[in-house]
Amino acid sequence: MACFDRVSPALREILLKLYRAEKPSEIDHHFYEFGSVEYHVQSSAADPQHNYLSISTPLLSQGALLSYGLSSYTMKMVKQVCSDAVEIVEPAKEGYQLTLKLNFAKVPRGKDSEKVITQISSVQAVILSSQLKEMLRNVNSQDTPQGMNKPIKLVYHPREPFYIIRQPQKITAVFPIRFREHSDVIIATAFFQELMDVGSSEKWAKAPPCTWSPIPPPELRGEPLEDLSTNGGFVSFDISLCHVEGKKLDKTVWSLLNFYAYVKKHVKCTRGFIQRRMQKRLESLVEVLHEEKLEENGNVKRVKAHAESRYGGKMIRLSKPKNFKRRCRDLTRKIMQIRFRIKIHGFRHFRRRWLTIPKFSSPLGYNKLE
Repeated sequence: MACFDRVSPALREILLKLYRAEKPSEIDHHFYEFGSVEYHVQSSAADPQHNYLSISTPLLSQGALLSYGLSSYTMKMVKQVCSDAVEIVEPAKEGYQLTLKLNFAKVPRGKDSEKVITQISSVQAVILSSQLKEMLRNVNSQDTPQGMNKPIKLVYHPREPFYIIRQPQKITAVFPIRFREHSDVIIATAFFQELMDVGSSEKWAKAPPCTWSPIPPPELRGEPLEDLSTNGGFVSFDISLCHVEGKKLDKTVWSLLNFYAYVKKHVKCTRGFIQRRMQKRLESLVEVLHEEKLEENGNVKRVKAHAESRYGGKMIRLSKPKNFKRRCRDLTRKIMQIRFRIKIHGFRHFRRRWLTIPKFSSPLGYNKLE
């Protein structure tokens, strides 16, 4: 999948058209992103300054932490998006987790208007990231509720779930890796092994420790089999308090949300690099063969030119075995003609009759010795 962006480009384009429209119009528009995020934009010609934006997004977790709607922490983060132009409507419209009332009259004019509408277009990303932030910011909490050590399955894309496991003094994020092509599995496995080697070096000692295993970690024991059936193994990151302090929290959250996209982008770029190298290597081999052929043709032409200059324009070609035998016979006949210049008519018949050696046959038989 593509990298998860903070801003929805489709929502941003629609809101900019509404804001810049010279004449008010009735709009009731539904659209989807990532196959599971639904937006509903409504605008009335009678009240063009007030528009409604409803969002239905799958919650990262269906556990006790987010058992009913959006948490107070998530609502607080949404209000910080743009407090002047955005008002949260409670309760939200049926079928949606959040409904916002947009007051375009409070949106500043000029270049700042695009900045404000861009912030409004990132509401879905705020909802998604705030849920994970709420889990990670309590990494060092001692009052862990009973049953929270159980893995929490987080789903922001149906085919790419990952798990958050709360442990003493740390939180572990586990990513099951799946690929369709076997070649992608090989590239990804090499990448994960290199990632572990680099992460264990002193230069990256402050980064979250990374581990890769072809089998599920013990913490995922008891999870559904279809979630643990992978061909690329399992990648785990141990997140401690130093990774979620201050501004590091936002960076850690987005790194986890975009890990699948980062891995697939790396595999795709590596596969393209290998294919380009193979194509370049093939072209170099073809060029070498072409040069050899040109050089051979040049040698043949030089031999022909030398033969023409020596034999007065007559071409000498290497004969085949049959032609060679025929020429040998012709040469032998010419030699015989040179040696026997005088011909006597009837001498051949006389030689066959009187000058032949008689054949003798012994009347005694013999036995072949074994």
